Amino acid sequence: MAVESIMTTYNRLSVAFERGEGSWLFDINGNKYLDALSGIAVCGLGHAHPAVTHAISEQAGKLLHTSNLYTIPNQQQLAERLTQISGMENVFFGNSGAEANEAAIKIARRYGHTVRNIDNPAIIVMENAFHGRTMATLSATGNRSAQAGFEPLVSGFVRAPYDDIDAIKTIATNNPNIVAVLVEPIQGESGIHIPADDYLNQIRTICDENNWLMMLDEVQSGNGRSGKYFAYQHNNILPDVVTTAKGLGNGVPIGACLARGVAATILSPGTHGSTYGGNPLACAAALAVVNTIMNENLCDRAEKLGNKIAEGFRSEIGTAEYVKEIRNKGMLIAIELTDGGSELAVLAKVKGILLNITGGGKVVRMLPPLTMTDSEAELLVNTLSQIIRIYAADERSSNDLPEAPNGDRRV
Repeated sequence: MAVESIMTTYNRLSVAFERGEGSWLFDINGNKYLDALSGIAVCGLGHAHPAVTHAISEQAGKLLHTSNLYTIPNQQQLAERLTQISGMENVFFGNSGAEANEAAIKIARRYGHTVRNIDNPAIIVMENAFHGRTMATLSATGNRSAQAGFEPLVSGFVRAPYDDIDAIKTIATNNPNIVAVLVEPIQGESGIHIPADDYLNQIRTICDENNWLMMLDEVQSGNGRSGKYFAYQHNNILPDVVTTAKGLGNGVPIGACLARGVAATILSPGTHGSTYGGNPLACAAALAVVNTIMNENLCDRAEKLGNKIAEGFRSEIGTAEYVKEIRNKGMLIAIELTDGGSELAVLAKVKGILLNITGGGKVVRMLPPLTMTDSEAELLVNTLSQIIRIYAADERSSNDLPEAPNGDRRV
């Protein structure tokens, strides 16, 4: 049996893109697609943003990499910018969200040993969470299908239902080894699940009462997407550790683990590292991204446009029996269907819309660029509402959904 040259770890749609412009992608055949996924919350400034393009081009002509054996000036600038925005004190840079979360887990473990004198420190994590695919972050993830076949998992994680404060309090009473809580302010991969307004505030209180670290995974919700630079800023609290990645580099790989207080003092020379983490090219791109988000008030834009898109869907299909719920926090948008809609990503692609299906095949997830225009948002709402109506009614005729040039149809 022939083996593919690329490992088959993805179920890819049959389309290949050669260029992008703002909210649009163009495939190798010249077809145009409205990108409502942003490379899974990565390209928050859209494609080929001039500030990012300039920063990458300029830095590439000067210096790509030196390693963290030496001072990296724009890494220092990026750290100062992020700490000023976040209220944190220092930053560790890696290459991805998984690496950022690994750093957070290591901070918690070392905090447990060196500060709390606990031999087997444990971290509370949530059901249906997603923190990455390295062994530690996979073990912290609350998705059995992602974990299956990779046992034995890393120990030291205690799981609680998401948005259930009483469950965390019960664990606090029964487990003296807990040293931290790791939680997403908004669960992204499981279908844009938004907790009660005071959920994070209550976790902050519990952590303070028990001398735990409050650690927030903002890999997907950070960098302006929720309507604030970080989602926890809606709650007027400060975590001890916050991680981010995805939208930080607009496509250039970079992850960041930010800390404050005692958590900011845990890692010392030799205890952690990353060869590529925070190199000159990645930091140049991220600086351009952060400055653009802040200077152009894109956090406010994300909140207003995300609400407008969600309200548009509620108006178009919100009362339909096949729609269970429409929810959003800024530009994290979900349409949960009553039945499975796994083919909707293919059907949407045929109509020129890029999105994905998550939450057990029932949630249409959209993570549009923060720079999407009003007219593009209106196009997204109108086109996708039509697709969902047709899909739900099982009326996918050739008149309704014309065949794409590559013949990619599911009828």
